[in-house]
Amino acid sequence: MNSEYKSPLHQTISTTPTDFWNDSGSFKELTYAIEHGAVGATTNPTIVMQVVDEEIDLWRDRIQEMIAENPEWSEDQLTWKLIEEVAVRGAGLLKPVYDREKGKKGRISIQTHPAFYRNAEAIIKQAIHFDSLAPNMQIKIPATKAGIAAIEEVTRNGASINATVCFSVPQSLAVAEAVERGLDQREADGESIEEMSPVCTIMIGRLDDWMQVLAKRDGIIVNPASMHWAGVAAIKKAYGIYQQRGYRARLLGAAYRHHLHWSELIGGDLILTIPYQWQKWINASDVEVKERMDRQVDEGTIDELYEHFPDFRHAYDEDGLTIDEFDTFGPTVRTLRGFISSYHDLVALVRDFMLPNPDVRRNGA
Repeated sequence: MNSEYKSPLHQTISTTPTDFWNDSGSFKELTYAIEHGAVGATTNPTIVMQVVDEEIDLWRDRIQEMIAENPEWSEDQLTWKLIEEVAVRGAGLLKPVYDREKGKKGRISIQTHPAFYRNAEAIIKQAIHFDSLAPNMQIKIPATKAGIAAIEEVTRNGASINATVCFSVPQSLAVAEAVERGLDQREADGESIEEMSPVCTIMIGRLDDWMQVLAKRDGIIVNPASMHWAGVAAIKKAYGIYQQRGYRARLLGAAYRHHLHWSELIGGDLILTIPYQWQKWINASDVEVKERMDRQVDEGTIDELYEHFPDFRHAYDEDGLTIDEFDTFGPTVRTLRGFISSYHDLVALVRDFMLPNPDVRRNGA
């Protein structure tokens, strides 16, 4: 291979302001991503479950050690210890990037308990604890009503947040405003914000998913391709507003479903959180790496989505959702249910180490 060759992802980060993160804390996947220019990573209960399941040989002994070291801990306490250790291990891989970029990049996101989505105080307490685990932690907080309040307070305390469970322009703007208030309060208190790097994720693929769910549920007939543009349209609109208003939080596109979730966002000063398999596909592709962030989504596509899907209007319009409606927005409900379910799956995995099933024969006994 030509020594001058740069993969499409390397080209993306080396020729445009666009950054990318690895969408997991897997040792193998994050190592590959960093080699191709990744400057961060993210985790959530679903991702941690997948990492531990796929890399069980790396975690089996450590889980058994944690159980032995903490004989009075519940399975929930042990599960959170496992989640923390997955994140801290990833933080170690990213620490050289963090040092090089003086705190602005090189962080790993760790998600607060998804079941806390209604409890700002619980989110804040856990977020501040997570921030103490490593210097390059990024704290994921849902863009729910309680989450918005927590984002402001956690930012004021000096932790870099990553708003998650966010699918819409109005949610992203509420996050940005909360971050601004938190940063302003911190500066007014005489505290530094020099190395803080707040982020707001828009889960663009999950907004696409919701359009398809609605089409099937409600018998809506539209051009199938239109539904694949919903998330791109929303993040491009939010990005324009962020740039215009000078918000200090940075947008991030997540939940990959097709290459538009990378190719249409190239050139923006934002982050793309890309799953390992998508990184491999992108790097093997012949999609031209060129700036497309400023290219507007076709008006006919926007009009079709706008006409047939009220929830697209809610996601796309600046005032499409009130903060009181964030928690009941369809994609929010579906995602929270998924994250909470994945957390319980992870607890069950830990339980199997604590209380092995006596009905299963082991080691040939």
